[in-house]
Amino acid sequence: MKPLRLSGSQPFTQQAGVFIMIGERTNVAGSPKFARLVKDGKYEEAVSVARQQVENGANVLDICMDEGMIDGVKAMTRFLQLLGSEPEVAKVPFMIDSSNWAVLQAGLKCLQGKGIVNSISLKEGEGKFCEHAATVLKYGAAAVVMAFDEQGQAASYEDKIRVCERAYKILVDRVGFPAEDIIFDPNILTVATGMEEHNNYAVDFINATRWIKANLPHAKVSGGVSNISFSFRGNNRVREAMHSAFLYHAIAAGLDMGIVNAGMLEVYEEIEPKLKELVEDVLLNRRPDATERLVEYGETLKGEGEAVAEKKTEEWRNGTVEDRLTHALVKGIDNYIEVDTEEARAKLGRPLLVIEGPLMAGMSVVGDLFGAGKMFLPQVVKSARVMKKAVAYLFPFMEAEKAAMAAAGQVVKAQGKIVLATVKGDVHDIGKNIVGVVLACNNFEVIDLGVMVPAEKILERAKAENADIIGLSGLITPSLDEMVHVAREMERQGFKQPLLIGGATTSRAHTAVKIAPHYSEPVVHIVDASRAVPATTSLLSDDGKADFVAQHRAEYEAVRKAYSTPKQKTVSIETARARHTPIEWRAEDLPVPEFTGVRVLDDFPLATLREFIDWTPFFHAWELKGVYPRILEDEKQGEQARQIFKEGNALLDTIIEKKLLTARGVYGLFPASAVSDDVELYVDGARGKVLDRFHFLRQQANKEGSEPCRSLADFIAPKATGLQDHIGAFAVTTGIGLKEMTDRYRADHDDYNAIMAEALADRLAEAFAECLHKRVRDEWGYGRAEGLSPAELIQEKYRGIRPAPGYPACPDHTEKGTIWRLLDVEGNTGIRITESFAMWPGSSVSGLYFAHPESRYFSLGKIDRDQVADYAERKGMNLHEAERWLSPNLNYERGQ
Repeated sequence: MKPLRLSGSQPFTQQAGVFIMIGERTNVAGSPKFARLVKDGKYEEAVSVARQQVENGANVLDICMDEGMIDGVKAMTRFLQLLGSEPEVAKVPFMIDSSNWAVLQAGLKCLQGKGIVNSISLKEGEGKFCEHAATVLKYGAAAVVMAFDEQGQAASYEDKIRVCERAYKILVDRVGFPAEDIIFDPNILTVATGMEEHNNYAVDFINATRWIKANLPHAKVSGGVSNISFSFRGNNRVREAMHSAFLYHAIAAGLDMGIVNAGMLEVYEEIEPKLKELVEDVLLNRRPDATERLVEYGETLKGEGEAVAEKKTEEWRNGTVEDRLTHALVKGIDNYIEVDTEEARAKLGRPLLVIEGPLMAGMSVVGDLFGAGKMFLPQVVKSARVMKKAVAYLFPFMEAEKAAMAAAGQVVKAQGKIVLATVKGDVHDIGKNIVGVVLACNNFEVIDLGVMVPAEKILERAKAENADIIGLSGLITPSLDEMVHVAREMERQGFKQPLLIGGATTSRAHTAVKIAPHYSEPVVHIVDASRAVPATTSLLSDDGKADFVAQHRAEYEAVRKAYSTPKQKTVSIETARARHTPIEWRAEDLPVPEFTGVRVLDDFPLATLREFIDWTPFFHAWELKGVYPRILEDEKQGEQARQIFKEGNALLDTIIEKKLLTARGVYGLFPASAVSDDVELYVDGARGKVLDRFHFLRQQANKEGSEPCRSLADFIAPKATGLQDHIGAFAVTTGIGLKEMTDRYRADHDDYNAIMAEALADRLAEAFAECLHKRVRDEWGYGRAEGLSPAELIQEKYRGIRPAPGYPACPDHTEKGTIWRLLDVEGNTGIRITESFAMWPGSSVSGLYFAHPESRYFSLGKIDRDQVADYAERKGMNLHEAERWLSPNLNYERGQ
């Protein structure tokens, strides 16, 4: 068996018999925190999620940006570029995960080393499959091959092995794909849904894994482990036990790797015996009542054991008929449903009033509990079946009432007909199937068109059936675009039916912002199966529809307004240059440094740097929010802040005393002149030989009044003035020795001090940059009379600035390359820049020095594509290359 060989910044080879942990928390679908950070544009904070996964033992990181309100291409590119500058994260291989081929291609362009593409499949036929596989092969990546084909998702054992065998032969024989780089995902599907046909899904996956390892030489097997337990979301103890037990059996069958939260796995042997038995009964499909038994036991684990006692004593039978019906629905008890339904019919007079009254009220309670994570999917299905029994009992009375109404010439109202479909390009339908069950149990006629259904087929069938409502489902991100297309077609063809939207990647915000504006009739997002009945009932109710639609439209309009922020307008680059920073250039304002050229600082004393430390980010690294020193007295955080401050300083004492870290730096000052938005550096004076050139961008925000459109080039005397000016550059590190230090701590299982050491090394690097800047200002002459305290230095109250490439004032990472050439940074200090222009060691800082008194730190803000094209031409790049290296923080709409 040939091993799978991957790499980040460091090589990774699969070891025989060792399971590969793929961290799932950098997947927007796997971590609400990560998704929130990405949506809010807090990518630097999102990097901490990746770091935590690596620290928790993830061998590979799964990175997925598939969410309706996220631009996947931009998000994937930005995040991967940021990860490339984090050595402890970048060392592991990355798995680019998307159902959108454009996102996968964008990710491939940003990968260093050899990663994994997740995924390709036969869903769109052999031609597209071969094309995608060839592209992955060209980039040198491995590929996850999903068990999908033109017929849809392979759910049964027979379908799984059929699709995988076919894909294997195509990849190996026709594409020339290395067999050891083929990773099959035979679809880990959710068990314990309450639907009998799902009970063998875990067994089918395990058996398919065993068959693949025996019959498809060198191929690997992977899967998304958390899918297996989705029915029990909200009950982490049950889910963790299910994941561990499932992995135990799947790894024994040959599972090579899995996408799983590396920090949340129960040890198989430590699973509580009763829980393990119940979990394995479900996973291995050992008894027909396995799901009900696990659900009941799961309630006791959440402190809800009293529900069992309540059921035994049946005290609930003493309540009103409305209360009893609600209790029966919530608990899934059908023992008395006919008796209680008849009592309600006698009380209310009409069978329809029983459905629209106490039964629907009970289902609303179910929906609320399910939405709050206090009920699980199997319980909701069980509730729906109780509902179905009640409706079945009422059905003869309703038919008799309809006949009487028809005989009297009155209009007979149908319950409602709903067409459901998983949209074109998508093969996931478990959620849609459950919605169908719930609706059918509530006496709606459901016409399920299946999966991968094109818009024209959905609308033709809706017309033919005279459907009352159309429901669309989808899991993958491209499905969202297809839903927009269906909405547009419904508007074009004059449909009047409400449109329901559901599925894992859908959201209320996406529905309100992206879909609803294209269709005049109600478009309603259904968050889960239990909410489908109240929504459809309201939409088909003569009495309640108007109020429901009005409230719903008001809510969606509020969502759109909240999402829609005013777009900042820009001026042209020509106008921006004309509005450059107005400076009257005079020779007496241009200080002359005491030297020009390069100076090296080797083994700089760490004790000197201590007084320059800005401690505030140190506390932020420990997720304590506040400003030093006030945070030490904070009412809620003070005690913890004082503790880590004390321990951090104790470790810093040790680092300084034992010289566990080495500080090295290099800096230089060079004659320079501005030429438009560039700065030329010279060997001898402003009119000498050009040594190198820095390139800068310019603000283009359409500001009011006479506010300038600044560029860093504005703060260097223009060449046309003939005046002598200077610019500085530097690079420093305090990270030499850090890896050895943290490795020792982690070998002793002391992650606390390893993290503490990293936090201190970062603070020392920033302190080194601040300390060196003070020295440079003194040597340049203009800073000798400052007399600033360390606190004032941290607050940057000095003259001049030190912007860093890749940050807001100077957002192009490739400008680091110019610094490295000028200063011979690697030769003088050992600091390397990677192919993605990240610095190694990570505890390093680099940047530029400007001395003009009007210079200050600023963010570029909004710029346009014309300026970037001009910038690319100045740098000798094409537009795509220039866009790739601009900081993700830059407010600029990249091309697709």
